[in-house]
Amino acid sequence: MSDASGPTAFGGAPRSSRFQPSVHQIPTPAVEERSRRYEPFVLNFWVVSGVALLMIFMGIGLQIALHISHTHHGFGISTQNILSFVSTQFLTSFFPTFLVAPLACFWSVADWMLRLYQPYVTLSEGNAPASRSILLDYIALNQLAVIYYSVKHRHYLINVSTLTALSVVFLQPLAGSLLQIRPVPHTSDYFALGTRTLALSPDIGQLDSFLASAGFTDAAVYINLQDGPFVHEDWTAAQFQAPPDSYLNGTLVVNTTGIKTEVNCVSPYSLNLTAMNGNYTASAMFPGGCSANLVFNPANGDRQYSVLNASNCAPSGLGITFQPVVFWFYLMGGANNNEPQVAGVYCNPTMSVFTVETSMNLNDGSLGDCMPLYSDVSSNNVTGSPLNGQPFNGVIFERNDDVYIQSRANAINSGVPGTIYRYASQQPNGLLSVFEDQYGFLNATTFIYTRHLTIAAQANYFGPTNMTIPARLTSYVPRLFVEPLPTYLLSALLIVIGLLGLVVHFLHERARRNLWLTSPPGSIAAIVSMTSRSGFGELLLPYDDERRMKNNLSGLKFCLDRRTGAIVAEEDFTGGESTDSIALLPRKRGYHNFNLGVDNLSPLSRSSFKQQDSL
Repeated sequence: MSDASGPTAFGGAPRSSRFQPSVHQIPTPAVEERSRRYEPFVLNFWVVSGVALLMIFMGIGLQIALHISHTHHGFGISTQNILSFVSTQFLTSFFPTFLVAPLACFWSVADWMLRLYQPYVTLSEGNAPASRSILLDYIALNQLAVIYYSVKHRHYLINVSTLTALSVVFLQPLAGSLLQIRPVPHTSDYFALGTRTLALSPDIGQLDSFLASAGFTDAAVYINLQDGPFVHEDWTAAQFQAPPDSYLNGTLVVNTTGIKTEVNCVSPYSLNLTAMNGNYTASAMFPGGCSANLVFNPANGDRQYSVLNASNCAPSGLGITFQPVVFWFYLMGGANNNEPQVAGVYCNPTMSVFTVETSMNLNDGSLGDCMPLYSDVSSNNVTGSPLNGQPFNGVIFERNDDVYIQSRANAINSGVPGTIYRYASQQPNGLLSVFEDQYGFLNATTFIYTRHLTIAAQANYFGPTNMTIPARLTSYVPRLFVEPLPTYLLSALLIVIGLLGLVVHFLHERARRNLWLTSPPGSIAAIVSMTSRSGFGELLLPYDDERRMKNNLSGLKFCLDRRTGAIVAEEDFTGGESTDSIALLPRKRGYHNFNLGVDNLSPLSRSSFKQQDSL
């Protein structure tokens, strides 16, 4: 190695001699040697334009999606979650957020790059004080401080860019609340399988169906059961098969055969109770000239009930199983005066057959309201011979030699009026209040007797079949909805950010047209390469704080040398004197002043300076 006082290892001047640099002493790079201009990818105007236009189209697309969601009641989705390990709520919030997250990241990075470039853009414009150029550092400031200082230094593009970068934080929460899954009713055509049609049961004489109906009615009073299958109030419908799949609040609407049972019960307009030989005789007169009598012994119990056929009120030749009936009810010792209470109700059942529109609740199988469409005129043995539309009274039957059938008949005969009596005793004000009410036992009998006959009609008046009937299946299905408020806000934000970003970066690209950087401006090496030969660095020391640096650089204007790309300083003379675009050497801190004029330059540098000055 050479001596300290001798030439340097690179053949330059001795180390003991002070090197006074000047930008005009920097050789002019040949065209073929000059590095390509550095332009960050994120600041490429075509990239920014693509992202901005994408956001504008996304904002318009959201409005279109909202319109379709509103007019079509959402978008159809799978009824089953294909990703069982995550909830649908997570999916509807994650994916929209995931889509806008890169956009938020892009504009944050773009804003960061604009703030990084702004001091160099100011230098490229020239005549910039230190506070607005080499001392300006938007990167070290938080975004609120950037907004303040950008207005102070009249860097309005930075101000708008930072406001845009702040607004992108709202993209993700708005996108997360954009979609919602709600169950909505959906109706589709369906073909149900009808399994019953009008036909008299061949086993009706066994009385099994009547006994089962009486038992179900009695159990329903005890434990408050609802109507039986394919029975709704006074209607019973031909059975059909429900869809095998499970549906949320599903309803199947079909047109099928329905039988309406009307018991036509009335209270007596005259009722007398007389005692004779220890027995009581109850005599009742009903509207239409019907009368009925009942003799009972009080010794048989304080609570008695029965049902008898009213043969004198029936057409001649009509069997007792089809005749009107009278329900009797007796109570002893219930009143304060210990007077016996008696009630009678006359009922004359009829039935009507219609083609009805009815529905089935697919959750519990219950039958809905039945709406008659037209009378059923099909040929069958219910509306035709032998019944001819006349229903069984369901409580009075012919005497039968089969003891088992007769036992069933006796059980039905005593069970149905017993159920009515029990239902009356369960009323809030007690059994006596039902006796004292003019319509007490009339209402109780109508309700229980109707239920008994409609349930029995299901088994007695329908036979097996296999036919396809058209139906409508309505169920709640999950639909994907676009929420209005988040859509309006997100759409507006996307469009505004896209337009502002497009304008800001277009103007900033024009502002950078005189800026020629060959490497990213953030590295220490890049900064040193632009300032090491500019001279004003001798005014600064590593331990200077910002206040000292600002004080030492006061009175200077800074710009970028267009020939070399170096940062140079111009002393701001007062009194109208001209300034020279030369390197300013130390004039403070006790340094010698080596300010170089044009005359101090070499012929080559002087020629370069004149060329620079002519530019």
